[in-house]
Amino acid sequence: MRPIIFSKMDFSHSSLFGYIEDLQELTIIERPVRRSLKTPEEIERLTVDEELSDIERAVYLLSSGQDIQGTSVVANLPVLMRQNPAETLRRVLPKIREVLHVAGVEMQLTAAVSFLTVLQEESVSIHTYSHSFLHIILQNLEHRDTGVSNAWLETLLAVIEALPKETVRHEILNPLVSKGQLSQTLQSRLVSCKIMGKVANKFEAHIVKREVLPLVKSLCQDVEYEVRACMCRQLEHVARGIGTELTKTVVLPELVELARDEGSNVRLAAFETLVNLLDMFDADDRSQTVLPLVKSFCEKSFKTDESILVSLSFHLGKLCNGLYGIFTPEQHLRFLEFYKKLSTLGLQQENGHNDNQLHLQTLEQEKKYISVRKNCAYNFPAMIVFVDPKNFHLELYSIFFCLCHDPEVPVRYTMAISFFEVAKLLNSDGYTIHKELVTLLQDESLEVLDALVGHLPEILELMTNRGENNGSESKLLSIPDLIPALTTAEQRAATSLKWRTHEKLLQKYACLPHIISSDQIYYRFLQRMLTIILTNNVLPVQKAAARTLCVYLRYNRKQEQRHEVIQKLIEQLGQGKSYWNRLRFLDTCEFIMELFSKSFFCKYFFLPVLELTHDPVANVRMKLCCLLPKVKSTLKIPTDKHLLQQLELCIRKLLCQEKDKDVLTIVKRTVLELDRMEISVDAFQKRFYENDLLDQEKERQEHLLLEMEQLEKEKQKNEGRSTNINDKMFEKKRRDSKTSSVLAKSINLSISGSSSGTSAGKEEKKSKLVRSQSFSTQVLHPKYSNIDKCPNKSSATGYTSSVPGMGKSCMLSFSDDSFRTHAAGNSGNAAFPSSSSRNLFSSADQKSNGNKESQSRKMSM
Repeated sequence: MRPIIFSKMDFSHSSLFGYIEDLQELTIIERPVRRSLKTPEEIERLTVDEELSDIERAVYLLSSGQDIQGTSVVANLPVLMRQNPAETLRRVLPKIREVLHVAGVEMQLTAAVSFLTVLQEESVSIHTYSHSFLHIILQNLEHRDTGVSNAWLETLLAVIEALPKETVRHEILNPLVSKGQLSQTLQSRLVSCKIMGKVANKFEAHIVKREVLPLVKSLCQDVEYEVRACMCRQLEHVARGIGTELTKTVVLPELVELARDEGSNVRLAAFETLVNLLDMFDADDRSQTVLPLVKSFCEKSFKTDESILVSLSFHLGKLCNGLYGIFTPEQHLRFLEFYKKLSTLGLQQENGHNDNQLHLQTLEQEKKYISVRKNCAYNFPAMIVFVDPKNFHLELYSIFFCLCHDPEVPVRYTMAISFFEVAKLLNSDGYTIHKELVTLLQDESLEVLDALVGHLPEILELMTNRGENNGSESKLLSIPDLIPALTTAEQRAATSLKWRTHEKLLQKYACLPHIISSDQIYYRFLQRMLTIILTNNVLPVQKAAARTLCVYLRYNRKQEQRHEVIQKLIEQLGQGKSYWNRLRFLDTCEFIMELFSKSFFCKYFFLPVLELTHDPVANVRMKLCCLLPKVKSTLKIPTDKHLLQQLELCIRKLLCQEKDKDVLTIVKRTVLELDRMEISVDAFQKRFYENDLLDQEKERQEHLLLEMEQLEKEKQKNEGRSTNINDKMFEKKRRDSKTSSVLAKSINLSISGSSSGTSAGKEEKKSKLVRSQSFSTQVLHPKYSNIDKCPNKSSATGYTSSVPGMGKSCMLSFSDDSFRTHAAGNSGNAAFPSSSSRNLFSSADQKSNGNKESQSRKMSM
């Protein structure tokens, strides 16, 4: 072997790439490229005069062009029909008809699709279409290639629905009688079977009985099993066309005979048709004819004919519910046991089987068993209806457990898809399957997790709805392992490459404020969302985490936690070192403006957003400029006049100091848009009426969260004070046990008097706390999930005050006592304060409230 010397490089011909054999691969790669090049003669033959019109070019290419050019013309036929239908029908379509006689498979398939497109676009009348296109379709139905024949058949079946009855009768039905005879080819008879099912729905019952049914019977008794199976599947369409009476006398006997056919495909087709036609049979036919056939199918499926197992397991739910009314208790139990046996098929070894015998199972049989269990998982909701949801835990829970823990992913995936239906059927008893929910959330396959997450908010809502226990703390007790399962699922999705599943999961986690407590969200989920925004590299995932974080912040019940999150957003995102974090801060601000009130955004985020006008990265400034119109829409005059001045100052600096051309272009465009914008004022205006109502509703909910926090603190203080008083009284009684009973009675009376003196105030606070807690349990309820929706009526907001400058139509009412009583007292300490100009309280209400509070203080003194 020749040594490699790195010290000296030789660029001679012999050693340019080492050994000369290394060039062999390059020549092999280059040969096909040279072969694909066109010669001048071929280029001349493919060249078309540019001055030709579209119609002339199409005729020329169909006459003397190559196959690929003719196929292009056929594919372009719908466009020609739209542009010039008369000339296309007169000159182009005859040429296509001639070429199709000798065309290849590709052109045939293209023509079938183009003819169907022309029909769907209705470029010509149906009469013209049948006159020009129908004969071409019928001529190519019996093409030697099966794929081409099926393509033309699909086009014909679509045409039959649009054609008038007389045209179908003369052009299709009459020739069909001769095409379905035994003397015709197998392909011709198969085509006749499929057309029969479509034609049967086109005519009245007496015409079908006289002209269609004789041929149907003949094809059901054809010598080829493929024809019998094909016609058997079309009997459902024939039965729908002829009605119940003829179905009972003509179709049902044929199905019974086909169900005993020697061909397994024919028996399978008969079974599936019987199941689909159950609603057309009366109780006698079901009990005397259908039920015995179904029982024989079930018995033979395990013993002699396993080929029907997959179809039987797929239709079993529909079959059991269709025959429910005629089942005896014994038959009901037998079918239930049969379903249970199918649900564990292939998982349990029978008596006498050893490991060696299990290994002898073929791969095909294992696939069949997996399909059977998958179909059982698909039919599980139907089987709950069959046994009644009340009997679920007794009859079906063990099967539900097995299917959720099945070793095969397709089975667990199907159970995850149907989990919502199961929980919906169980309704208030949905909490009984919480262990399986936790199991599927922690499944090793992300496909299972993705299928479950689709309806996760609805599932959690159903499973935590247990009658009167509506508090979030009591709801959490029903699913004790829920939080670890949710966090594990999110971490597994984050470490995978399937970022769409991770994004979907984060979007659905926005429902958690309705499920678990605010503290649990803060410590287990909110911090995690901030970490994802800061560290994840996928933009859709970051945006989903940002929006969910804003939802968590929206319904957080502790002012200290809210301030901490806001500070982190501003410092770590808005003032972050990475420009990527600063871009995400602007995305987060968009969600803040969507979910929160205008006053909240203006207080915490308005100025940090404007600071980014000095950002050194052009992309950040560009995104900020696009966001400025939304930022300006949060202002109200005259309250936010100083913020408006800051906004105008920043825009002037951008216009004067911006050096990037792209940013400057967007700044100029934004300035024009800002000039056209009208700023809303504190008082109601007709043009901003709905937006003002929506904003005030958000502001009212933010005030309620503040009141909830304050009332809970007062409740805790009162409870602590009462316990201290009771402890002191107990110690005093113990030490002064020798004191007279009169003194003890006086002490008790003084205690009861002091408690009764403050009972009125406590009752009022207690009622407000109940209302506040009821609000917290209704966040993100399905019907309130989209808080962007604007109320249609002014009464939806629940305000009652007349606003200066507004008419009677703008009268609002304060129906919420808690909002009225705590507005003045809490405005100074509020986490989401509104300015005095935005306060809708009238001075009379404030005076009355002040008098009431002073009176209550005097009484307590």
